[in-house]
Amino acid sequence: MRTATGEFQRARDHLLSSYGDLPRARAFPRPVVGPTFSWVADWFDVIADGNPATALRVLDLDRQGAVLADTAVSFAELAERSQRVARWLRSAGVRRGDRIMLMLGNRVELWECLLAAFRLGCAVIPAAVQLAPADLADRLERGEVAHVVAEAGLTPKLAGLGGRWTRIAVGGPVPGWLDYQGAYAAEPLREAVRTRPEELSLIYFTSGTTSRPKLVGHTCVSYPVGHLSTMYWIGLRPGDVHLNISSPGWGKHAWSSLFAPWNAQATVMVVNQPRFAARPLLQVMSRCAVTTFCAPPTAWRSLIQEDLTLWPMSLREAVAAGEPLNPEVVRRVREAWGITVRDGYGQTETTAQIGTPPGMPSVDGAMGWALPGYEVTLLDPHTGAPVQGGSAEGEICLPLATRPLGLMGGYVGDREATARCTRGGHYRTGDIATRDADGLFSYLARGDDVFKASDYRISPFELESVLLQHPAVAEAAVVPSPEPLRLAVPKAYVALASGYRPEAETAQLILAHSRDHLASYKRVRRIEFAELPKTISGKTQRTELRRREEQRLSRSAQEWWEEDFQK
Repeated sequence: MRTATGEFQRARDHLLSSYGDLPRARAFPRPVVGPTFSWVADWFDVIADGNPATALRVLDLDRQGAVLADTAVSFAELAERSQRVARWLRSAGVRRGDRIMLMLGNRVELWECLLAAFRLGCAVIPAAVQLAPADLADRLERGEVAHVVAEAGLTPKLAGLGGRWTRIAVGGPVPGWLDYQGAYAAEPLREAVRTRPEELSLIYFTSGTTSRPKLVGHTCVSYPVGHLSTMYWIGLRPGDVHLNISSPGWGKHAWSSLFAPWNAQATVMVVNQPRFAARPLLQVMSRCAVTTFCAPPTAWRSLIQEDLTLWPMSLREAVAAGEPLNPEVVRRVREAWGITVRDGYGQTETTAQIGTPPGMPSVDGAMGWALPGYEVTLLDPHTGAPVQGGSAEGEICLPLATRPLGLMGGYVGDREATARCTRGGHYRTGDIATRDADGLFSYLARGDDVFKASDYRISPFELESVLLQHPAVAEAAVVPSPEPLRLAVPKAYVALASGYRPEAETAQLILAHSRDHLASYKRVRRIEFAELPKTISGKTQRTELRRREEQRLSRSAQEWWEEDFQK
């Protein structure tokens, strides 16, 4: 067994044996990977050798939830297929250090290409299939892309975009593009480039909701090895069937549909739907005996609109990430399935930093504790000084003196942005949280989401969680709405649950619920019924809602104020 393989497995096995014992897990042996490390050669090839267990299962559903295709590939098969792809890509001119943009949905070829690129020592730029030509042009230029692998049906988006890059089409021939199907006739490329730990392996473009997207550069170690923390948070074990709701092109896909499950030797399961629908997904989860499940709170809020007791589940672990997890979701799932949806926190720039791992008590409204491989501190967002005391509030920061394995190498091509987020010897997340005397962290808001009303600091998450307790509310986003006396008052944009109408009576019920369950200075005073704007990764764009409020000249026809109901 290679030294790097042994180091990695020793750390992984320590975590697998430490579920329910977070202090022991946090003392795990940090892997010393040596001067070179290749996750695909030092880990994936090792566990795939002669292994008939299913590595990847992809189900494609139609709009009614019927199964159109059910594709399963074993570890051994996937290793060989990716080795053939690697040989073929090399014959097409792909070389170590090249950047490859993948514009593929959740299909087997995506994982083949990822493994092949890692084998060749390339840096992958995953691109969401929803991207517009202008977004793609930006990625091609600033990402310095040398090769593009895209679904045949998506190639028109790239038509006319300049640059000398190799064009490879998946799913059918396209004039002027190489046909990916030819890769399967190539001889397997068994060896892998011995990459240095600091070399780039993944580059993610941030969602860019407030500025031009930054390029997050992950190394050959930061995601592959760093996601041991994510594996521990999810609670993955060898042989699990792990379902993750995420789209390629976003960091969370690599978190839970690549590194964390395969680090644990679990099956990656994918369910493709034309449009997310809770009922067909629940049917698949039950029928396919999914044991571990990860979904963003947006998806969880949709799932709890159904009667969850209708589907018997094999679930052992369930987690949520991407946005704060609302206590109402936790309560409804616990009542139906007898398991606790556990919260977790991380960024594209990191792996899972904070979370409630298996065996630890889940506290409503809290994210959890610092996970193995991370030291987490709170700094005053203005002065940068450590926040002291047993009940602290500040910016979530990671000391660089004990640099976590899961932290990105930096923002590619942007030294200023890298220096800004690592100033003062800490990586600065930009997120605000509280920490109690036991080290339990609770999320407050993105730094620019917290606002003042009547000189009181308001955390949107707290108010949204209360609103979600009302049966009429499917989703909610709270932002400040200008008001002459208080400067601003909390306003909620609300997406209604099925069976409720956007009318005055519904608004009155929700405002009354807010009044009954929130302190007077926190309560929601205005409501507008509307579909919430989302990034293509599914996060609510509060920045867009704040902009609407700042630019608003008159009330919307679907908006009600608490004054409307005062006698």
